[in-house]
Amino acid sequence: MAGFVVRLISLMSFFGVVLSCYQCFIDTDESINLCWGHTVSEYNIRNIDSCFKTLDRIFNNNPRVIEAAKVGRGHDSVLKEILRAEIMPIVEEFHQHMHNDTVYEVRLQAAAETFIVMASGLPRASGCFPPCGFQSLGTVYNCMTCQYDSCEFPLDCPLQEITVAENNRTQMWCHVPFVLPSDIQIVWRYAEAETMLMDQFKEVTVGMDKLFSIPSARLEHTGTYQCEIFSQERSLVRIYYHLTVYPSEVVGQAKLQDLFNKALLPAGQFHLLPSMPLFSLLRLPIPALLTICLTSLLTLLFLALWVLYWWC
Repeated sequence: MAGFVVRLISLMSFFGVVLSCYQCFIDTDESINLCWGHTVSEYNIRNIDSCFKTLDRIFNNNPRVIEAAKVGRGHDSVLKEILRAEIMPIVEEFHQHMHNDTVYEVRLQAAAETFIVMASGLPRASGCFPPCGFQSLGTVYNCMTCQYDSCEFPLDCPLQEITVAENNRTQMWCHVPFVLPSDIQIVWRYAEAETMLMDQFKEVTVGMDKLFSIPSARLEHTGTYQCEIFSQERSLVRIYYHLTVYPSEVVGQAKLQDLFNKALLPAGQFHLLPSMPLFSLLRLPIPALLTICLTSLLTLLFLALWVLYWWC
């Protein structure tokens, strides 16, 4: 019965502290075995609770341990191997054996220092790319929660505006600046209104196509297009495009209005066509036409001389 009470008190003390890499990878029973023979030198009494406080100080409240454990996605298993390789030999050695607190302090501090050195050499996270999306390679392992912290960006990207003239081609890309998993699925949706509310969208396509193309835009294509990327049924990002299609005559009128506005600009501001030298406007005739012209001139000259001869 007394052993059960001691075990219960030890468990309460252990779970009453903040989590750390130690508690992420070392079971509670293993910690109890480790602290079984912890003796307080000052009073020469066995005290498991004092051992847990030592673990808390060396691992939980040690910023260097917490910082060293901030590894990139998928490397928490290596953290576990490193820590267990340091702690488990001590567990086996200390279980059912009495050791004073100074021995515990030296051995646990050495284990923590080795963990810091080896964990610091593991790959770090690749960074987060704003402003949106769940980025698995940007997540960082957090020893305070025994989980990976995300980039804390929203899944929904800001709405982007696209305008196109009627009957023209337009394209929208489901593109993000971060690396995506290989097993992605892409869903394109459409809503008639300018919105980002999910319940207003209707599914258009499902597959692997990152490109949504409209070969010939019509007025009824105006609306909001949403691209959502999934991996293993988990949403990674949602990208929004609001498309506005203008009638062709409106575009033509806009061009004429723009030309008219330019014509009203003060002198020197209207972009005139470059002037051409006068000689560049002259065009030489083709050889046959040149021959006919010379022949005609010579004929007229002879006629004039003939009339002059008879008058004299």
